[in-house]
Amino acid sequence: MAKRIQFSETGTPDVLQYVDYQPQDPQAGEVQVENKAIGINYIDTYVRSGLYAPASFPAGLGTEAAGIVTKVGHDVTGIKPGDRVVYAQSALGAYSEFHNVPQEKIALLPDAISFEQAAASFLKGLTVYYLLRQTHEVQAGETILFHAAAGGVGLIACQWAKALGVKLIGTVGSDEKAERASQAGAWATINYQKEDIATRVSDLTNGEKVGVVYDSVGKDTFEKSLNSLKRRGLLVSFGNASGPVKGVDLAILNQKGSLFVTRPSLNGYVTNREELAQASSELFSLIASGAIKVDVSDAQKFPLSEARRAHETLESRVTQGSSLLIP
Repeated sequence: MAKRIQFSETGTPDVLQYVDYQPQDPQAGEVQVENKAIGINYIDTYVRSGLYAPASFPAGLGTEAAGIVTKVGHDVTGIKPGDRVVYAQSALGAYSEFHNVPQEKIALLPDAISFEQAAASFLKGLTVYYLLRQTHEVQAGETILFHAAAGGVGLIACQWAKALGVKLIGTVGSDEKAERASQAGAWATINYQKEDIATRVSDLTNGEKVGVVYDSVGKDTFEKSLNSLKRRGLLVSFGNASGPVKGVDLAILNQKGSLFVTRPSLNGYVTNREELAQASSELFSLIASGAIKVDVSDAQKFPLSEARRAHETLESRVTQGSSLLIP
C-alpha cells in the first residue's frame, strides 16, 4: 500500500484526505514515477474548490512532481526504470507517493537539478516559457507588466525576463514581496496596496504604458490591466487568483485603444513530446546556468500528509515563490 491525497467533494482544504491506496501497474505508453517532491500550484486550489471540478469522485489532486521511474508500460521508449524525471501535465493524482504518467508528459531530469528544484519550477517554468516566448515573444529592451511578481510563476518570470534583457514591472502586495521581486530581477515594482497600478505604469514608462500585461490575478486586476496597456496592446489573462473575469463588454477593448485579450493555458502550447523537450531544454539550461534560481524555504515544504495546511497557507497569500509537498 502507498499514500495519496484524495477528495470526495469540492470545497475548502478540509475536503482533502490522506488515504491508503494500491498503485496500479502503468498501462501501455505510461511511466510509473515514485515521487520525491510534488509541486503545489494555485490551479490545484481551483480544482479542489470546484472552479475546475473533476469529472468524478473520489479524485486525486495535483499534476506536477519529480522523482524516479519505477516501472514502464508497454511501448514506452526513451525512458527506463531508475531514470530521474519530472512532469507537470499529468492527470490528477500527483499528490501521491506513486503516479502513472503518459510518457509524452515526462521530461528527463539533468543530474545538475534536484528533485525539489524540478518540482518547484517545472509547471511554473513551462508557464513562463509559453507566456514570454510564445503567447507574446518579448524582445530585449521591451517593458512589460507582470502581476503577482513575487509568486512562484512571477519570480521565475522576473529572472527569465532579466536574462532576455526585458524590463519587467512587477505588481506585489507588500514591501517585502517588492524586495523579493526586485532581487529576482524585476526592473520596477508596484505595491498595489499603496499605489494605483495604471498610474504607476504610466509614470514608469513616461506615459507610454506597456504593450503586454501578464495577469494571473483575474477579476481584481482586469480593468487595471487594460488601463496599463498602450494602443493595440495585449492582455494575457492566464489565471484567476481573485476569481474569474465575467461579464466583459467587448466594446471596452475598443474604447481603451483597440486592445487584444487572450486566455491561454500550457496545454494549448505544450502538446507533445517534442514541444515539451524544447520547452524543458530552455528552462533547464537557464536553471543550470544560474540565470534562474529556484529555492524553496523550509516553511513552504510540507509533508504529503499536511496537504490541507499547505493549501491554507497558499490561499492566505503569505507565501513567496514555490511550495512543495514531500512524500
